[in-house]
Amino acid sequence: MSSAIYNRRYRELWRQIAAHGDDPQVQLNWLALREDWDEALQLLRAMPAPQDAVHLVPELRRLANSRMAFAQMAKLDRTLQRALAAHDGTLPGLEPLRLAVLGSSTLSHLAAGIRVAGLRRGFAIEVYEAPYGMYWQELMGMGDDEPNGLQCFQPEAILLALDARHLAAGEGATPEAALDLMRACWRQAKASFHCQVIQQTVLPLLPVLMGNNEERLAGSPAATIARVNELLRPAACAEGVDLLAMDRFAAVEGLSAWHDPGMWHRSKHEVHPRAAGIYGDQVARLLAAARGRSAKCLVLDLDNTLWGGTIGDDGLEGIVLGQGSGTGEAHAELQRYAKQLAERGVVLAVCSKNDETDALVPFAQHPEMVLQRGDIACFVANWADKATNLRGIARALNLGLDALVFVDDNAVERDLIRRELPMVAVPELPADPENFVPTLAAAGYFEGLRVTGEDRERGKHYQANAERERLKEQVTDMASYLDSLRMVLCAQPIDSVGLARATQLISKTNQFNLTTERLCESEVAARMRDPRQVALQVRLTDRFGDNGVIAVLMAQMRGREAVIQSWLMSCRVLGRQVEEACLNVLAERCAELGAERLVGLYRPTAKNGIVREMYSRLGFELLERQPDGETRWQLRLQGFVPRPVPMQVETVREAIA
Repeated sequence: MSSAIYNRRYRELWRQIAAHGDDPQVQLNWLALREDWDEALQLLRAMPAPQDAVHLVPELRRLANSRMAFAQMAKLDRTLQRALAAHDGTLPGLEPLRLAVLGSSTLSHLAAGIRVAGLRRGFAIEVYEAPYGMYWQELMGMGDDEPNGLQCFQPEAILLALDARHLAAGEGATPEAALDLMRACWRQAKASFHCQVIQQTVLPLLPVLMGNNEERLAGSPAATIARVNELLRPAACAEGVDLLAMDRFAAVEGLSAWHDPGMWHRSKHEVHPRAAGIYGDQVARLLAAARGRSAKCLVLDLDNTLWGGTIGDDGLEGIVLGQGSGTGEAHAELQRYAKQLAERGVVLAVCSKNDETDALVPFAQHPEMVLQRGDIACFVANWADKATNLRGIARALNLGLDALVFVDDNAVERDLIRRELPMVAVPELPADPENFVPTLAAAGYFEGLRVTGEDRERGKHYQANAERERLKEQVTDMASYLDSLRMVLCAQPIDSVGLARATQLISKTNQFNLTTERLCESEVAARMRDPRQVALQVRLTDRFGDNGVIAVLMAQMRGREAVIQSWLMSCRVLGRQVEEACLNVLAERCAELGAERLVGLYRPTAKNGIVREMYSRLGFELLERQPDGETRWQLRLQGFVPRPVPMQVETVREAIA
């Protein structure tokens, strides 16, 4: 087919898609509708250039967090790209991120959805698409001696999107051969670019030849796809590759929402362009999760959310919950889902307009309650406005407002939070409670890549933190409070047991993080094994329990100096002089390896302003200050006197193999 004919057909398809872009199958139904969406975009486009750098991003993100049709998504993407071009590729409030998309089908139509979904999460995603079908050549750097497009791009994440026919429909195709191909791509990507690798699972779109017992036919393409997806999951887990679960989405939403045979035959679109918004949102979730941008706390309303009715008016016997009615079972299902989220590490909070005494009664006395008071890390029931209460919950849990997801059946309350606290995620709940859980699950606010033992204990950590705060209010001075905690800090080399948790902290910690260096698990493991590298994990316990691993310290020996590459800490232990204790441990360990000075770097980001002056406060000397705010510091180790700290400090020299 000539390029002119192809382009003409492609433009016609695009017009057809735009004309039917509000198909409900492809909408992000948890996002709220804005009746003034088009007018708001026009106002942004007309905004004077001197002002747009300051005001444009928040308004663009508001639009991105609203439901939109296909044509609207394309317009929003073009507006974003023009704004980035006008400001040298960067906009305040958006973190740049380079994503390469490599595959074997037509992929260019997916970039706009990825970029808009990135905008929704605070990223300015630059998308590089490899030439059609050239994914392996790009990864291998084949061709001229000059760097190819992928090498020049230097991606921070790579998405491999290999279509079903490419993997399973050829002569002699086997699941094992398909998996070997994908595994070779993963390893080459990681070796060349040391970046996050995302593998798209295979859409189950090839027709069956046997029917219900397809797996009994040797060489069946449909059975091959099923087996590839079955083998793919454990293989990706073993290789540290993240999956984009296309087969699961197709099972939930129907294959027709994702694929159209006619578009495949005409233009090799495996993913229908109408699904670009959903596809982009799924990709952006994985990118955000790897960079600590998934939400951390689910904040729940009570009346008509966790149960039907109003506890203050209807009393315990009058609320609708559990067996006996469909509505009651739907509310119980939301509670079960929340509890399951808590078990994998999501913090739970309550924000309700109620008398606290009334609000607590169902938790203590209703036999159908799934959630108990002990599951809730922060319980707020009063008559203040919910925006004020959400700010208080974020402070009490030491979380940013952008870590909160607020679930409320009341449309007025949802609208208030969207206006007053646009950084809080607020799903648009349907009128029927039976769809609360499907809507919340589909929204993907709590996207995760892996679960550690620390995650499963997170709710207990935050509840214990609330107890610490209550104790803090009872003591007369800070020194007495810290002494009363009876803290024990243990620092030891990162080992095989702590590798996953250390990698997770490196990926997710944004506020107390001096360099915001992101590392994958294999890179952390390489530093663990390097004899010229200090790689420490720090655990803190106190009278209320085990806080878990709360800090990671990494420094590389370079001659007589130790350069601090990573220093990050969980914000839930701020204000307890843990940073002073960490400095004491790091200085001692580096001095043992022959270092005469510690060199620290601070790279400013939108979120780590709380550590801007940390090196100065700890006695480091300023060596250099860059125009962008980056600073370089040193601490001479000769004659260094450990700082007094209100805790017992234990160090372990050898890591567990």
